[in-house]
Amino acid sequence: MARIIAFREALREAMNEEMRRDDRVFLMGEEVAEYNGAYKVSQGMLAEFGPKRVLDTPIAELGFTAVGVGAAQRGLRPIVEFMTWNFAVLALDQILNTASKMLAMSGGQISCPIVFRGGNGSAGQLGAQHSTAFESLYANIPGIKVVSPSNPYDAKGLLKQAIRYEEDPVIYMESETMYGDKMEVPEEEYYIELGKADVKKKAMM
Repeated sequence: MARIIAFREALREAMNEEMRRDDRVFLMGEEVAEYNGAYKVSQGMLAEFGPKRVLDTPIAELGFTAVGVGAAQRGLRPIVEFMTWNFAVLALDQILNTASKMLAMSGGQISCPIVFRGGNGSAGQLGAQHSTAFESLYANIPGIKVVSPSNPYDAKGLLKQAIRYEEDPVIYMESETMYGDKMEVPEEEYYIELGKADVKKKAMM
């Protein structure tokens, strides 16, 4: 059965389902709890999971990113939300120099199963410091995977895959202009494998 839901709802469902399945998964970031998320992606999650698994952080991107990276190395599966990827520039040291390199630096002994997610790209009347598209920048960092979904169906399946199965960091970038976009999304559980092409139409030979 499929129903029509918004992009933000698809993201929320992905996080809710994985947090219900695995108590190692938690969400942290600016305004994700009491305010229900800057774009209302985490609406209602504090009420369901409580303040130990949905955590409001200070406006200190480098600090709370380091907390998430440390938690991932200790066996938890954090979801770290940046209000906008522009602010994550302040946390780049942890993403680039620690999270992405941990598996290599530890000789394959310590993985870093963490999902960094948040709004990316141009947005309505938010000015230059909120409107940079970072996909290509992060795609050039070895040791991480970059996801930039174009619709609610892909958004849910790719986020569930990133949270549940990926053992290395995933950079998950959500268009700030697409949170209200709607389409059919199945009620039944599904995952979309990262790195596998989705061929919409085969070329004529």
